[in-house]
Amino acid sequence: MKEYKAVIYQEGALGSLLLGESKVDPVRLTSFLNQHASEGWRVVTLERENRRMFGFWNREAMVIILEREK
Repeated sequence: MKEYKAVIYQEGALGSLLLGESKVDPVRLTSFLNQHASEGWRVVTLERENRRMFGFWNREAMVIILEREK
């Protein structure tokens, strides 16, 4: 039996406020994924999306579906 978890990874608001748009930092994303992998989670799929923040700024986010054996 498997269990699934949906997580949203997004960058902080500061980059969006100062630069108008915030991109995903690959080093932080790698750390985030490795943290979940150490708990037995495996990435099944991910979707990149741009999220609006306060109506004016964009912030890049990843919707990540994880699975592991229960």
